[in-house]
Amino acid sequence: MRNKYIESFEQAQVEGKNIPDFRAGDTVKVSVRIKEGDKERIQDYEGLCISIRGEGTGRTFIVRKMGANSVGVERIFPLYSESIENIEVRRRGRVRRAKLYYQRALKGKAARIKELRRK
Repeated sequence: MRNKYIESFEQAQVEGKNIPDFRAGDTVKVSVRIKEGDKERIQDYEGLCISIRGEGTGRTFIVRKMGANSVGVERIFPLYSESIENIEVRRRGRVRRAKLYYQRALKGKAARIKELRRK
């Protein structure tokens, strides 16, 4: 049972956001607003969504991308953060799990995920 004031505040935070429907296994491109000193810019972070957790304004998702020298880089984004400008789904993945933590141990071709073909 949650406090009705907290629920109304969270509802106000969620209303203004345009979040696409994506799941673990999808390749997403997250545009993040970065502030450096008095300047502000938008940086894209593209990778595989390996998990989504939480509910309401506390909902987060983890995006994993392969950086330089085949080093995996993971980043956790709050779904309803003010710093997220846009989320774009690039590819739908065909997976059978909600959490893809096993991807951390895989490299190269073994880490591929088949694309979901919709009819």
